[in-house]
Amino acid sequence: MVSFNVTDPLATDSVSPVTLSDHWSRLARLILLASLATLGSVGNVFMISAVMIEDYLRKRGNTFVVNVALADLLVSGLVIPASAVVILAGLRDNLVVCRFQWFLAVLCFLVTVLSLTAVATENYFRLCFSTNSYEKLSRGKITVILLVFWTVCACVSGVQFASDYSFDYCTRKYSGLIVYQASICVVLVFIPMTITLFCYVRAGYQVRRFKARPSFKASIIFKWDCTLMHSNLYSFLTFIIFWLPFGVVLTVGTVRKIPDSLFYNLAWLAICKSCINSIVYGISNPHFRGAYVNLFHYCCCKTTVTFSRRQRPEGIRPSGDVRVHIIPGYNMYCSPQRGREAQGKRMSSRVNGRDVYEL
Repeated sequence: MVSFNVTDPLATDSVSPVTLSDHWSRLARLILLASLATLGSVGNVFMISAVMIEDYLRKRGNTFVVNVALADLLVSGLVIPASAVVILAGLRDNLVVCRFQWFLAVLCFLVTVLSLTAVATENYFRLCFSTNSYEKLSRGKITVILLVFWTVCACVSGVQFASDYSFDYCTRKYSGLIVYQASICVVLVFIPMTITLFCYVRAGYQVRRFKARPSFKASIIFKWDCTLMHSNLYSFLTFIIFWLPFGVVLTVGTVRKIPDSLFYNLAWLAICKSCINSIVYGISNPHFRGAYVNLFHYCCCKTTVTFSRRQRPEGIRPSGDVRVHIIPGYNMYCSPQRGREAQGKRMSSRVNGRDVYEL
C-alpha cells in the first residue's frame, strides 16, 4: 500500500486531498461522502433515464445533456466513493487513489465543458435556425462528436501523469509546465466556455426578437424548447459557480503558495457540482420534474402485471379484466367488455327470444 503525507507550512489545518480535513471525525466524513455519492448517483441515473422515457426529451440533441449527466455519474459513482473506501480502510492518504481520482475528475471536467458547449450550440440552432439546418445534426455526427470528446479529454488527462506536464495535485511538489497548462486551459476551457456563453446570449436575443413580432405566435414545442434552454443555462451557471473558485486558486497557485486547507476544500466544492446538477434540472424544468416523479413511483411500487378480479352478482360472467401496471398513475384495464363500453353504453333485453341492443 502506497501512502503519502501532505505537509504544508502555510496550511492552517491538515487537509487530505483524499479524506478531507482531520478536524472532522471519521464517521462524519464517511456520512458526508456516502450521502454525496448516493444523492449524485441516483440523481444522475434519474436524469439519464428521464431523457429516455419522456417523449419531449427523447431527442437526439439531448444526447449532449445525457453526456454531461454521464460525466457527473462517473464522479459521484467512482471519485467520491473511492475516498469513502479509504476512510473505511482506516487510512489517511493513498497516492494511487488520489491520482485515480484526479485523473477521473480532470477527464469529467473537460468532457463536461465540451458537452456544455455542444448543448448551447444545439439549443441555439434548434431555436434560431430552420428545421433543415437542425436536421443536419444526425445521430451519426453526434456519436462521432461524443467519441472525439472522450478520446481527446482522456488523452489530455492521462498525459499529465505520464510526462508530468501538469502540476502535482496530490503532493503539490511539482508545478508542471506552465506553457502546456495555459495552452490546455485556453483551447479546452476558455474558448469552449466563451462559445457557450455567446450561444446562450445570442439565442436569448433572437428569441426576444421573435416574441416581439406582432404576428408571432409561439407553439407549445417552442415554449418547451425555451424552457429547456433556460434549464441548460442554469446548469452552465451552476458549473461556473462551483468550479470558478478552484480555477482561480489553481491559477494563483502557479505564482505563489496556496494553503492546502483552501486548495483542497475548493477542489472538493468543485467536485460536489456533479451531485446537484440533476436537482437543477428537476427544479427548473417541468419535463424532468415529471419524469423524476414517475421514475420514483416506478421504483418504489411493484412493476409486475397483476390480474384484478372484482365481485360481481351471481349469474354474470366475469369480464376477465387485466390490470397492466406500467407506471403508477398510468394503469390500463384491458377486457372485451371495457372495449365495448368504450364505444358506447349498451342495454340488453330479450324480446320474443331475440337480443335487442339500444345505444
